[in-house]
Amino acid sequence: MSVKNLELYKSHILEYGFSVINGIFSDEEVERIIHVLEGIDTSKENFRKSEDLFAIRQFLKEIPEIKSLIFNDMIQRVIKEVFGEKYVVVKSIYFDKPETSNWYVAYHQDLTISVDKKVELQGFGPWTTKQNQFAVQPPLTILENIYTIRIHLDDTDENNGALKVIPGSHTKGIYRPETIDWTVETENICKVERGGIMLMKPLTLHGSNRTTNGKKRRVIHIEFSDSELPEQLNWSEKTH
Repeated sequence: MSVKNLELYKSHILEYGFSVINGIFSDEEVERIIHVLEGIDTSKENFRKSEDLFAIRQFLKEIPEIKSLIFNDMIQRVIKEVFGEKYVVVKSIYFDKPETSNWYVAYHQDLTISVDKKVELQGFGPWTTKQNQFAVQPPLTILENIYTIRIHLDDTDENNGALKVIPGSHTKGIYRPETIDWTVETENICKVERGGIMLMKPLTLHGSNRTTNGKKRRVIHIEFSDSELPEQLNWSEKTH
């Protein structure tokens, strides 16, 4: 992958709010990641398990041995050259959408960040707390600076829950899904190959459909920011 190519992906995500780059992980690298995932104890409280979804919050904290497999040279280049020198991990989740999943997600923006505690701060709110984990909607400037990498461990298309996005919606501030004007907006299905990644700005309106082809969809979702929070508050998962 050349630097020239990365510039193309960078301009695409800035303009449209998303970009797909295939071939970031080899088959062997994907197999190593899956091997670690298959060996974990799934009974921990940060793990959510149902017929339709298995999820691990604070993924990189819970499974630290997987970090060296995820942050290969390619991913490190993407972070540095597409996002910026100062970007660090601030949130991580693992999703496993089983073959028979009826799980679907309506169009939405990712409007909250994970922090270490709840404090009253101007411009921060509303707050939610789940299992002693704190999430808050921060000022728009912080949300605008975040980038997400979604690492795909399976081929993903519209039949097993590939993300559908509304290009350019990340530039329109808080955009309520019920106000989407389909006479001006278009929908794009983000197909990603096994070992590929999808880059996204969290303000990009996105959703996913139910699985209809009997194939798994396993995704590692990692958010990055270069923003400093007010001194009373810390990112709950910030890693350097």
